[in-house]
Amino acid sequence: MPWPVLGPPAVATHEAFVAAGVAAAVLVLTAELRRRRRAGRPVDERIWGVVAGVLVGGALLGRLGTWAQHLNLRANATVLEQWAYGNRSVLSGLVGAYLGALVAKRALGWRERTGDLFAPAVAAGMAVGRIGCLLTELPGTPTGLPVGVTLTPEAAAVLPGAVAAVPLHPSFGYEIAFHLVAFVLLLRWRDRLVPGETFALYLVGYAGFRFAVEFVRGNEAVALGLTRPQWFLLACAPLAVWHVIRQARRGVYRPLRRGTRGGHMSGSARLRPGPRRGTGAERGSEETTVSGATP
Repeated sequence: MPWPVLGPPAVATHEAFVAAGVAAAVLVLTAELRRRRRAGRPVDERIWGVVAGVLVGGALLGRLGTWAQHLNLRANATVLEQWAYGNRSVLSGLVGAYLGALVAKRALGWRERTGDLFAPAVAAGMAVGRIGCLLTELPGTPTGLPVGVTLTPEAAAVLPGAVAAVPLHPSFGYEIAFHLVAFVLLLRWRDRLVPGETFALYLVGYAGFRFAVEFVRGNEAVALGLTRPQWFLLACAPLAVWHVIRQARRGVYRPLRRGTRGGHMSGSARLRPGPRRGTGAERGSEETTVSGATP
């Protein structure tokens, strides 16, 4: 069976799928807001201010987050050059969106955790947006697996480091599959946990997946055999990983083991810990579980 063949990318294909990804995320978010409204749990209208913060923060760091390519700052592009011609980064864009949400919520005086609203929307948007990357960027490293894709000579000529007629890992295809699976799981889990925790699980899961897939993506290794995205993840992910580990030890994720709809929590019931005997310190620990730092 021949491997799929990718031809030269069409003009603006990447940008078109990025825009489609943003549209998909907004549609999923809007559907979730309507679902909550019908369930008698309407979300504060300030959510649209948070959405604006997410979009602005994601756009800014998505474009400028890869500016520091070299330790010698003079060797890096100027800010204007980076904005116009520099590489875009999904990872720094996610960090920017996260920070944008925090800044917007602080400015709006809104302390409610909103990560669960955004998690399925982000997963859907990423799945759609990555199609543009699959069609316009180097797919990955050589592979003998039947899922490999090959480039035509015309496509290989416009992609740095690409070789024609050699099966390559469709690394962006792997990522699309990851986000689709994550999207389904996030929808199943959205009412089972205290606010913010499905978003935390998604971030940690994506960080682990992205670190692994970098080994077959074909990005330049800059130190100790690791790529810039992998070093970025090593710097940023430990705090989120520690949050998930701490919450797991507290039993926050036990409802996910039930695997049935009976495990869902709805309304304000899922926002409050149940009655528990113990000392004041223990009760304080349980309250911290509900009002942790995850947005």
